[in-house]
Amino acid sequence: MGKKQSGSAEKKPTEKKGGNSKNTDKGDQSEGKGKGGLKAATAVNVRHILCEKHSKATEALQKIQEGQRFDKVAQEYSEDKAKAGGSLGWMVRGSMVGAFQDAAFALTPSTVDKPILSPLVKTNFGYHVIMVEGRR
Repeated sequence: MGKKQSGSAEKKPTEKKGGNSKNTDKGDQSEGKGKGGLKAATAVNVRHILCEKHSKATEALQKIQEGQRFDKVAQEYSEDKAKAGGSLGWMVRGSMVGAFQDAAFALTPSTVDKPILSPLVKTNFGYHVIMVEGRR
């Protein structure tokens, strides 16, 4: 028994360090975090634009790609309560629907005037354009 205990104690620190490269039971969760060399995060400061129709979401995405600020386009196009520039604030892992969460945690933090965007993400709420302002 003594060997098993010391073996599992040795394993825990290596899981934290190597969680991005090896798939252990816990590594599955950190797999999305490790993409693109991003540090593991438990929360993201996220903004989004939610549109029921694909065409409207595509139009919003185009406006941002043409150089318009994310928050201005969000106020004009977003159909949810996050009218304040699309900001949802800090969201922890597990508090968002699957596809939205996967996209949010895969994004590199950016600013509203030069956002790094997700492609359109389809959820049961509609179509989202997502950007992340911070990770922790």
